Amino acid sequence: MSTFTVARARRFIFSFYMSGIMSSLMSAIITLINTGLSEGFLPRWGAAWLVAFPLVIFIAPLAGKMADATVARLSSPK
Repeated sequence: MSTFTVARARRFIFSFYMSGIMSSLMSAIITLINTGLSEGFLPRWGAAWLVAFPLVIFIAPLAGKMADATVARLSSPK
């Protein structure tokens, strides 16, 4: 596997893990705050996570482009 391919694979895998961890933690915390740790918490959290995770996956490229544009603008000479 070439270095370029390894770098691309690492970026994709990192994004996958990071989005999975962050969406699961955030959906769990928000579900806990909104409904409490009562009966049915796990199904409610699972439903919230099933919405959050794909959103993060699809929004990540847009966020990356926005970050690239911001860095380019901040680093350009005035």
